[in-house]
Amino acid sequence: MLGRLSKPIRAVLKWQTVATATIATLGAIVGGAHAAVSAVAGGLVSIVAGLGAAVVAARSGGTSAGGILVGALTAEGVKLALIAILLWLVLATYDAIVPLAFFGSFVATMLVFSMAFFVRDN
Repeated sequence: MLGRLSKPIRAVLKWQTVATATIATLGAIVGGAHAAVSAVAGGLVSIVAGLGAAVVAARSGGTSAGGILVGALTAEGVKLALIAILLWLVLATYDAIVPLAFFGSFVATMLVFSMAFFVRDN
């Protein structure tokens, strides 16, 4: 499935995974197991939402400017909905969450996702 996604999206998903692993490792060293799990959860919220948006965008198949715009807006809507649902799910179910690790990882991976714009699709 990842092979069908564009090179920029595949690169950003890898970067997000590396950022999540790095923050989780730092969280484990500084704050213990719950900080590491919180960091992984925060990163996964962003990774899953970005992957969902990328799949929707890849399947939109717009051939006109309007069709491409509709596909992009639909993908962005899917990403925002997944973020809201996954944030709620984690915060509602994980009692030992470490907010700094969770939100730090989430924000870092969301920023990394925005870097897809700068990756060439050659």
